[in-house]
Amino acid sequence: MINIDELKFDEKGLIPAIVVDAESQKVLTLAYMNRESLAISLEKGLCCFYSRSRQQLWLKGETSGNYQHILSVTADCDRDALVVRVRKDGPACHLGTDSCFSYPLWRGEEPEPFSLEGLYALLLDRKERRPEGSYTSYLFEKGLDKILKKVGEEATEVIIAGKAEDRRETVYELADLSYHLLVLMAQLGIGPEEVRQELASRHIIDHKVKQEKMA
Repeated sequence: MINIDELKFDEKGLIPAIVVDAESQKVLTLAYMNRESLAISLEKGLCCFYSRSRQQLWLKGETSGNYQHILSVTADCDRDALVVRVRKDGPACHLGTDSCFSYPLWRGEEPEPFSLEGLYALLLDRKERRPEGSYTSYLFEKGLDKILKKVGEEATEVIIAGKAEDRRETVYELADLSYHLLVLMAQLGIGPEEVRQELASRHIIDHKVKQEKMA
């Protein structure tokens, strides 16, 4: 274990902090800390950064409620950069997205491992750029009513397949429904993490109810 005195802050007294979601391993944001904000972060167990634009400290989540609970802080070999692993309460980006890094610039030929977060980031890119010939672009161009109509149609298809007890067809229709639900989320600015947090809160409530019934 090292201490703050061994870190190398730059000429402005700052050190970059790469914030990573401990669950998904996804990079959430790149922010900066000075000696004071880092000390506060370690004391509170919550990310506190230094805003270069506002020239002041800011506790992440203080106004939005999207706190980032620190699980570990690790310095690199040169002691001039940090990786902060966190458990977050909500979207990391001020735009309401799961991560600040949501806009692909280049992709190699080998596809990345599939993830809901990756698909959601792709949908956000389609929403912003609207490339021609893209079905997703078409949905965003048509707007909320069209997206909701497709969600309803796909939900009906899931019901039909499930009622028929056709496992393969049900999986297929569930995938279609999931895709259109993610499009709806992107349209409304709802990130996957918000849904995950809601499910987690219900799990806690359900666990408490079970304990009360057993008491």
